[in-house]
Amino acid sequence: MKEIRSDIEIRASVETVWQILTDFTKYPEWNPLIPRAIGTAEVGARVELTIPSGSKEKVLRCTVIKVEPNRELCWQYHILLPGLFRAKHSFTLEPMGIDRVRFVNREVFGGLYLPFQAKELDTQTRRVFQEMDKALKVRAEQL
Repeated sequence: MKEIRSDIEIRASVETVWQILTDFTKYPEWNPLIPRAIGTAEVGARVELTIPSGSKEKVLRCTVIKVEPNRELCWQYHILLPGLFRAKHSFTLEPMGIDRVRFVNREVFGGLYLPFQAKELDTQTRRVFQEMDKALKVRAEQL
């Protein structure tokens, strides 16, 4: 198992940040980690994500496994077979007072193929998590 985690403080209401996170149709306007998302933020829903991967793009077919409004959105996916490479991604909102939220962006990876992906996860994946965090902060603080 391997975990990538980033977090950032956002000066906006938890409701504003939640609305941005769950409006997948607007991801192309601001989200560098997931520039395309098709689906809905409902437990059991299928969500198709397009993510950058080096000079290419990867399409991930995810299943939403947790939706706790204004608190947490979580999905999981696997590539080929669950035992080869799997991941669970969560976005957590932690209220820190009036119009202040800590956004936690976390993904836990597993599977037999994980050792071959570890370096990319530590560098590229961690970097785009941080880029997404900053882009979410800018977007939320402008509303």
